[in-house]
This record gives sequence, C-alpha cells and structure tokens, in this order.
Amino acid sequence: MLFLFLRHISGADLFLCASYIYNHYCDCKDQHYYLSGDKINDVLCLPVEKLSCITPILACQDRVLRVLQGSDLLYEVEVPGPPTVLTLNNGNGDSGEELLFGTSDGKLGLIQVSSTSPVHKWEIRNEKKRGGILCIDNFDILGDGVKELLIGRDDGMLEIYSFDSTNEPILRYDHALSESITSIQGGCVGKDGYDEILASTYSGWVTGLTTEPVHREGGPGEELKISQEMQNKISSLRNELEHLQIKVLQEREKYQQSSRSSTAISAVPTFSVNDKFTLNKDDASYSLILEVQTAIDNVLVQSDVPIDLLDVDKNSAVVSFSGCDSEPNSNFLLATYRCQANTTRLELKIRSIEGQYGTLQAYVTPRIQPKTCQLRQYQIKPLSLHQRTHFIDHDRPMNTLMLKGQFSFAEIHSWVVFCLPEVPEKTPVGDSVTFYFQNTFLDTQLESTYRKGEGFFKSDNISTISILKDVLSKEATKRKINLSISYDINEVSVNHTLKLIHPKLEYQLLLAKKVQLIDALKELQVHEGNMDFLIPEYRSILEEADHLLEEYKKQPAHLERLYGMITDLFIDKFKFKGTNVKTKVPLLLEILDSYDQNALIAFFDAAS
Repeated sequence: MLFLFLRHISGADLFLCASYIYNHYCDCKDQHYYLSGDKINDVLCLPVEKLSCITPILACQDRVLRVLQGSDLLYEVEVPGPPTVLTLNNGNGDSGEELLFGTSDGKLGLIQVSSTSPVHKWEIRNEKKRGGILCIDNFDILGDGVKELLIGRDDGMLEIYSFDSTNEPILRYDHALSESITSIQGGCVGKDGYDEILASTYSGWVTGLTTEPVHREGGPGEELKISQEMQNKISSLRNELEHLQIKVLQEREKYQQSSRSSTAISAVPTFSVNDKFTLNKDDASYSLILEVQTAIDNVLVQSDVPIDLLDVDKNSAVVSFSGCDSEPNSNFLLATYRCQANTTRLELKIRSIEGQYGTLQAYVTPRIQPKTCQLRQYQIKPLSLHQRTHFIDHDRPMNTLMLKGQFSFAEIHSWVVFCLPEVPEKTPVGDSVTFYFQNTFLDTQLESTYRKGEGFFKSDNISTISILKDVLSKEATKRKINLSISYDINEVSVNHTLKLIHPKLEYQLLLAKKVQLIDALKELQVHEGNMDFLIPEYRSILEEADHLLEEYKKQPAHLERLYGMITDLFIDKFKFKGTNVKTKVPLLLEILDSYDQNALIAFFDAAS
C-alpha cells in the first residue's frame, strides 16, 4: 500500500511522494521520476535562484538525504538518524542552501547543500533522551532580531533554540505537552504586539504559548489579578466549553436510547492508533509508543518470545503481570497497563534476546462505549539488537557465512528482512546490495552482501553468524530451497568479542557490588552519626546511593544477559567445530561469578 503526501509546490511545479517513489509534475505533466532505495519520510526543494534549477531533497528512512537533479541522484548526505522532517533555514543562514533536518531518534542538524557536495554545519545530539522530531519552524519569538528554532517532538516536548555568537544553537526554553506535537508555528495570533507559538497535537488540541506578560498585583500569596479583556476571553471560552459539554451529553443520551430499541444496531466505534516501535541505540532497548485520539483505558501486552519490560519514567500507568505457561503455548509475557484518566499516550520499553524471535502484541482499549480494542503486532527479529549504519571497521577479525542456491534476489532479500531490523521491505534496485549493521548492545558489526543465488555475511561475533546460519537455513527449508552453506571462522574474533564485552560486564559487576553494600553502609552511618570514618570509596557509594539504586533498577537482568551472551559465544565457537560443550557451561558460570578477564579468555582457549 502506497501513502501519498504532498510536501512542496512552487508555481506550476508539484512535487509528490509515495512510500518509495518521487514524482515531479509541471502544469500537470509528468517531468521527473525517482525510485528511492528506502522509505521517503519528507521532501523539500531548495529555491530555484540558489542553484539555478529546482533541487529536490528526499529524507529517507535509511539515514540518508538524497539530493536529486531531474530524475537522477546528484549525491547522498549521511545523517545520524532516520530523518523525519526537513525545512529551509530561514533564520540565520547566509543563503537559501541551508537545510534543517530532524530525526526520529531526536537529533537536529543543519546542512548546507550545494551542486557538488554538502557541508555539515552543526548537529545537536539528543542528550536528554527526548522524543523524535516531527516539526520545525523558524520564528523570532524572543524579539531580538534573530529567528529562533521552534521544535516539536513526538513525546510532547516543545523546544525553543536560540543562537550564540558563533551561530551554534542553544536550548533556551522548553514546555511539555501530553501528546505528540504534529505541527508548530510562530506568529501574532491572539493580541497585537505579542507573538505566540501555536502547536497542534495528535488528538486535535491546539496550544498557544504567548510572550504577553502576566503581572501579579499585591503581595506574595494573593490572588492573581488579570485584565478585563482577559477575563472576557476566559468567560467566553468557558461558556463555549459548557455548551459543547451539554451537546455531547445530549448526543450520548440519544445514542444510548437508540441502542436499547430492538431494531437498532449498535455500530462498533472506530479509532486510530498512532504507534511507533523503534530500537534505541543508547541502551539497546525497543521503545513502543502507543497514542490514541481519545483516552486510553488499558493496554494488554503479550509476547511469544522472552523479553524484559523496562521502567519508563514518564509512564504513569499501573502495570500488572499475569502468570504464563511458556511450554505448550509459547506465551512468555502477559502484562496489563491500566492508564490514568485522560491518558492518550503510553510509552513502553522492552529488551529482547538475539536469537529468540517471535511476535509482540498490544491490545489497545480506549475509554469509549461500547467497549472495543485494536490489536497491533510487532516482530521481534532474530538479530533484533542490530541497527543500520553507514560504515563498519573492516580491520576487525571477521567470520564469514556463505550461501549458494537456486533462490532469487527477492527471496534472499525477504530472508534478510525477516532476520534484521531497518531493512526496506521493497527489493533493492540493481543486481546486488550491501547493508552494514552494528549491534547496539555489544558494538559488534555485520556486513551483509547478497544477490541472486549468493549471499555473504561477515561479522566479528561468531554468535551473529550462528544465528544467521540457523534462521536462513530454516527459511530456505520452508520454501523447499536447497542451500549450500559454508563458513570461515576466525578464532581471533572470539577474544575480540570478549574484550568488547569486558567493560560492560566489569561495570555491571561493580554496580551490583556497590548496591549490595548500600544498606550496610547506611546502618553504619546511622550508628556512628557520620561517615567521616569511612574510606573515600565507601563515602562515595553513600553519596551516590540514590543514583546507583536508580541505575540498578533500570537494568533488570542486565548481568544475566551478559552471562547469556558469553555462554552463547562459548557454545557457538565449538558448534562450528562440531563439538558440544554444554557440559562445560557450569564451569564457565563459576568463572564468571569470580570474573577475571584473563581467566575467562584462558578458559575459552583451554576448552579447545
């Protein structure tokens, strides 16, 4: 299914995009056409007078801005995240060639586009872990003669950035709304002489932030006094709201009366769900955002694959877990989130285990009558923690998996889509394709190159190759396709992967030890009356106790997950040699309990 969206009109020129297709029409006649390698999220054209011709720019899901010239690709610009919105920098740029972009993982950047190559001006990382950027505007809201950046995010955050003397953006103000911001605009709306920021949200609310000062009269604690004009506005709005509430009650009563009659048929109410299921690189977890245009009653989450539910600070829903019988029904998780009144947006965080794949289901029930719900399904893929990247380090010790067989380009592409996230479902144009991935949890890498009848997969993690071998073999068997599978294992990669795991494992072990000491140290502090007698290390633990406990709480089963990855690496290393070493796993776990990196590497080497 193709979704059309109109993004740019310039005189007689119309620029129209579908999921993967760009079209340029002039006077209703087809002029240019381009087929993108990944989904198009936005399109924008630079002013004609700047580059002597219309220059369309496509924001594509594969973290690339594609600059076009006619029907041809002029060049690609790599950006740090999947770009969701583009706008011209009409604020402080020297020319109309400067382009602002926002990404789905919350990053913001400025690029100068020319006819030959791009220039990256600046980039703002999402340090505060806020939502993705949905809309951008330039407007001088501070009245200093320089246009500020107005940013709207999908978690309801509205931000205002000003610029310093070096034209670097600085966050000046922010404001939290309860829903995703779908559009933002600056202007003079309510009162002459006072600028405002208008923001519309997903469920249809329009919110205004004004520069009009609010003055207090009298001393502290006294009632706020407002002008007669403002009082009249408030009174008018209150009357309008009361009228609408009465009308809603009347219509509801009519509906209930008609539904009681024998001839009436009660229609199932329809509602739309705005959902987003994305992998977060920072903590290797998936974020599931569910947003409804009316209040959510509850959300039931079910999974047929083992996953962990993580705490979300902004989530005020009450969660309860039900017992699951995983053996006969493959039911590993059953949880219910009961939302507070007027909650229209719910965010969940999960962490999956690579190699175990299945389906996560969310049953969304809003507060409407008669009761109804919608089912949303999300695939947990075999290599679910891998994320697309622009390049990898080719100097790492790599293991190689090679496939050959009577399969088409489209068939092997569908297998890769099944195994890995962020791969476009549409078969790429051309005879072959190469994708690069990085594991967000371990920082290991994967290179995937395939064509009709051949596939080559390289990774510095043996477990990644093992998972691909098992899953691709199973998928080919389902389609009754015979595969010739060969592999080249580089044993140096095992120690390389263990060294990548080492700092994460060491940190988690140290964190667990510190948390275990907190209660005892607090008792000593109460008994002695102070903590001057403690060594600096223990004093530091007490001072950071709240932070340590909060961090430990946010990482359930983190240590066990690392143990599991090391165990899988140990088993997979010898599986490719045709040796079953599962009987040695208890000894491996003993070494991990008294962890020493050299002892662990020695155990891996001695087992061979």
